[in-house]
Amino acid sequence: MCPCGSGKPYDQCCGPFHRGANPPTAEHLMRARYCAFTREDCDFLLRTWDPRIRPDSLTFDNAITWTHLEIVKSVKGQQSDYMGMVHFRAHYLTPQGPGVQEERSRFVRQEGGSPWIYVD
Repeated sequence: MCPCGSGKPYDQCCGPFHRGANPPTAEHLMRARYCAFTREDCDFLLRTWDPRIRPDSLTFDNAITWTHLEIVKSVKGQQSDYMGMVHFRAHYLTPQGPGVQEERSRFVRQEGGSPWIYVD
């Protein structure tokens, strides 16, 4: 199953996005980015990050095991929108115990159907 929690197999869910397909909604991109963190897919994460603010590189903390993603709320971010927000909780385990990273992430895309990108 896909780590994003959709209930679909990876190859029918986030896999195509990681291989180059464009996620149709901001929530799809959020799920694919979470999945990319679980798979340590730097290329996808950097490609889908606003180029004006993305880091030059990423490193992963091997002490963190991502356990599941919880989507709290999505606002806009549909195929006809140009902005979207996804409120999520990413649950993880460390040697010190469980934890949660909670964010309200903002996504944008340009008119004309350009791909969604993560802003902040």
